[in-house]
Amino acid sequence: MSIDHIHKIAVMGAGLMGHGIALEFAAHGYEVGLYDLTDEILARGLENARANLQTLANAGVITAQQAAEAPARLHPSTRLEEAAAGADVVVEAVAEKLEIKHDVFRRLDACCSAQTILASNSSTLMPSKLAPAVRHPERLLVAHYWNPPYLIPLVEVLGSPQTSPAVVETMRELLLNIGKTPVVMKKEALGFIGNRIQFALWREACHIVEEGIATPEDVDAVVRSSFGRRLAVAGPFEVFEVGGLDVIYNATSYVFPDLDNSTKPSRLVQEHVEKGELGLKTGKGFYTWTPEKAAALRKRIADGLLWLLKRRDV
Repeated sequence: MSIDHIHKIAVMGAGLMGHGIALEFAAHGYEVGLYDLTDEILARGLENARANLQTLANAGVITAQQAAEAPARLHPSTRLEEAAAGADVVVEAVAEKLEIKHDVFRRLDACCSAQTILASNSSTLMPSKLAPAVRHPERLLVAHYWNPPYLIPLVEVLGSPQTSPAVVETMRELLLNIGKTPVVMKKEALGFIGNRIQFALWREACHIVEEGIATPEDVDAVVRSSFGRRLAVAGPFEVFEVGGLDVIYNATSYVFPDLDNSTKPSRLVQEHVEKGELGLKTGKGFYTWTPEKAAALRKRIADGLLWLLKRRDV
């Protein structure tokens, strides 16, 4: 299937990720079936979609016309089969539990055409774990969006050994067509690309705090005020090529042996979790969060992501 033959998208789940995925397809002219369990969830998802479309229009990422017309292309339903009817591509964005995803894909497999591309937004489950739920595993893959999906361009695209290369390429072209930055992985790997790198940084950040080298505030200040700024405009290979691989090689020969190589989650994080200190959602984690501070952080992150999104060269 070529992208010229793709006219309808279906998104399974209208929550945090689902509504953000759906609104981008709708803004770029696709009819979108949107499924969730209740009318209340769907109404909230549509309200969030309208608000976020306006945010994108106000920032100049999409036009006012796109923002105005897109909501009419979102077709909500509490019936999965109705939302998926006639879809050329389905993106699953339900809870990150294998049994729930298997149930959704079994139902999609029964009601969709054998040519319909089935994509999972899973952030942890590899496509080979999802494939047993369908009769045509050659059309199933993972398309992992990052949160919030309408502000972060990346989508990690990953097929199982059974996935057709043509399906992977069609999905890549479709994502390019709506302005995303798809990266196709060469093979399955737990955590994909982004989370493997992100969690390696998180492990060392926690280790630095555990060892009393610096406070969480100091670690965040270092990342925000130094290499984090570079990484917003250039990747690690690009940055280190500028510095010179000889310099990096010599530096890492000294530093690598001293870095944390734990295979278990951080002890400090475990202690916070056991105390119910989960971050913004509970008002306390490594930091203490008032509603005002939490709102300010969310706004700072969203404003920064919007600014980067407007920079077409980044």
